[in-house]
Amino acid sequence: MADIYDVLTALEGIAAETIARNGVAARPLAALRSAVADMGKALEAGDLNRWAEADEHFHSQLVQLSGNSRLIQMVAQLWDQAHRARMLTLKLRPTPTNSVTEHAALVDAIASGDPVEARRIHEDHRRRAGKMLVELLERLGLTQL
Repeated sequence: MADIYDVLTALEGIAAETIARNGVAARPLAALRSAVADMGKALEAGDLNRWAEADEHFHSQLVQLSGNSRLIQMVAQLWDQAHRARMLTLKLRPTPTNSVTEHAALVDAIASGDPVEARRIHEDHRRRAGKMLVELLERLGLTQL
């Protein structure tokens, strides 16, 4: 899982950077903001399954907006593997309270056309999430999924 998150972090960071550098139209930008709002509503309702769906939708949109077909394909392969671990640990992990703030900051960096900041924000977010997930799996004795 640590290896998967290392690669996901790098690839999605490239996607965020690319989108911010190339710009994004109003409708896709609004869709990203809507996914962030959905994450917030799900957390307020205490619905972690709905939060996970909104989070995955956000990340899927982010990768798709990069327009890089190879990157999209590579991330899709990794998501399948990461999804199983995320769903296994969803209700065992701390509530992802910083998630909405981090995703909103990423959208703001993309909207402002700041590729360096977009990549930094996203990579920091993924590193934290990956570290938390790997530590949880290790505590549970689930090192090989």
